Amino acid sequence: MGISEDKFILPSGFKSAGVACGLKPDGQKDLALIFSTKRASAAGMFTTNRVQAAPLQINREHLGDGYAQAIVVNSKNANACTGDQGLVDARKTADITAEGLGIDPADVLVNSTGVIGVPLPMEHLERGIPQAIEALRSDAWDDVSEAIMTTDTVPKKASSTITVEGGEITICGIAKGSGMIAPNMATMLSFVITDAVLDPEALQACLSSAVGRSFNCITVDGDMSTNDTVLALANGEAGDAPLSGNALNAFQESLDEICISLAKQIARDGEGASKLITIHVKGASTPDDAKTVGLAVANSSLVKTAVFGRDPNWGRILCAIGYSGAAIDPLRVSVTMAGIPIYWDGAGMPFDNAQAIDALSAANVTIDINLGQGECEATIFTCDLTYDYVRINAEYTT
Repeated sequence: MGISEDKFILPSGFKSAGVACGLKPDGQKDLALIFSTKRASAAGMFTTNRVQAAPLQINREHLGDGYAQAIVVNSKNANACTGDQGLVDARKTADITAEGLGIDPADVLVNSTGVIGVPLPMEHLERGIPQAIEALRSDAWDDVSEAIMTTDTVPKKASSTITVEGGEITICGIAKGSGMIAPNMATMLSFVITDAVLDPEALQACLSSAVGRSFNCITVDGDMSTNDTVLALANGEAGDAPLSGNALNAFQESLDEICISLAKQIARDGEGASKLITIHVKGASTPDDAKTVGLAVANSSLVKTAVFGRDPNWGRILCAIGYSGAAIDPLRVSVTMAGIPIYWDGAGMPFDNAQAIDALSAANVTIDINLGQGECEATIFTCDLTYDYVRINAEYTT
């Protein structure tokens, strides 16, 4: 089957829960727990921001042996820039979870998201974690995806079941993210679970490849956060032997598709966004040039506001291509916006302005760029920049 964003069958051997522990107001879910009934191969990727939240340090330690059994996540509070107490609180979160599940604290991966610089109110987690453990079940994936949200307007989910030699493999993923989204991940979390048989090294390689094609190819505002994390667990319940050959390739393809789906959902739900923008760059001399050009266009506030205002202002796109730093020849570049050719051979092309405005009214807008210099390409996902983005971020803590 293909990727589903609304129907979910949890992989064998996994349970989950999403509960309200009082971090968010009005009984909103704010604590999530994912549990494998057996130790699972584990892999992770983290923000490259030098300012990193306490949970990331704990997770790196706990992933040292390549295995884990539980993922606990709180929203509303990032536990970032909280000094030594932040580390104490993150370790205590792992300890409480491990004690309740009867597992080793080193097999618990701890995650937080929300406001930076505020001490974690541990009394809420001390009450909520046992509640989440009690609520664990095989059909609570929706609750989990809701509990990790901050400024998100919708939960982000994707799943797939594939048939390989030896049986079926299920992969489920969730993500959160809406603002402070930049390449190399940003204020986003994503968790992927599967019953595939993979050793830790193979799982890490698969995850690194998938993240490179997905979460590292999105941007909302160019800001990179302190808590960005992608974690994967593979508990091996779907077979006896590690995946290899065609089966491993099929798993990689499905994992890529799930991560790309989640990345696009994040970009589509960018703070205040009204449109998903897909920027496809081809004809580059190198993969880096293709990605560099795509990100320059995607991060251009002028391009993003033009799409919001349905303004077919191709000069802004060419300007971003030019200052990207990639090696380009303007006379070889061609640009198509929302399916309408607008630039060719060093000059703008005549087009029907009313038709262009109508095309830019769509919820999904594509900008195709051909650099005309090679065979390399890249696809970047972003969103438009609206009045609401300013309002949301101007009032984030007030």
